[in-house]
Amino acid sequence: MDPTGVQVGYGVKTGSVYRIAEQGSLTRTDNKYDMAINGRGYFQVLLPDGRTAYTRAGNFSSSPTGQIVTGDGYIVQPEIQIPDGALDFSISPSGQVQAIISGQTAPQDLGQITLAGFVNPAGLEALGDNLLVETAASGPATIGNPTGPGLGSINQNYVEASNVNPVFEISALIIAQRAYEMNSKVINATDEMMQATSQVLR
Repeated sequence: MDPTGVQVGYGVKTGSVYRIAEQGSLTRTDNKYDMAINGRGYFQVLLPDGRTAYTRAGNFSSSPTGQIVTGDGYIVQPEIQIPDGALDFSISPSGQVQAIISGQTAPQDLGQITLAGFVNPAGLEALGDNLLVETAASGPATIGNPTGPGLGSINQNYVEASNVNPVFEISALIIAQRAYEMNSKVINATDEMMQATSQVLR
C-alpha cells in the first residue's frame, strides 16, 4: 500500500494525496483557549458520529457549558470544562490545565490534555476543515501527554500558521505555466504542419 493510503486527488493524472508534515510558525494570540503544538502530535476532537478526529489547528474556544471546543463546536478530547467561577486558567507545556476559582487561593486542577501521534502521519485521511482520521496506512493513534516520547509541547495563547512556503509554491506555479505555454506552442505548430501537409496533398 502506498504510504499515503488510497486517497486520490483531482488533478490531470492519478496520484495519491500528499500532505506536508512540517510544522508551521507559531503566532501569538489574545485568546487563552488557543493552543499550538511545538513539535509532533495532534489534538483529538470528538465528531458528531462518535469518531475521533485529529487536528493541529488549535484555534479553540469555549462552549456554552465551558468545554474547550473547535470552531465548529467539536469537543476537544479528553473533555475539559472550565468552571463558570474561574477567574483565570492556564495550560502548561505538558498539557496540565489549572484554574483560579473565585474564593480560592490555590489553583485547581481541571484535567490533562493529551496528544496523539502516528507512525505514518502522511497516511491520515483528510475530512476537511483541518480534520483528519486514522487509516490502515497511518496506523493506530498513540496517545500520550505533551512533551512525552515523540510528542511536542503545548503553547497556550498561540496558533500554528500555515506550513506552505509561498515562494516555493509561486515558483512551482510559474514553472508549470511556462511548461503549459511551451506545450501549447508545440501543439499549435503540429496543427499548422498537419494543415500544410493536407493542403499539399490536395
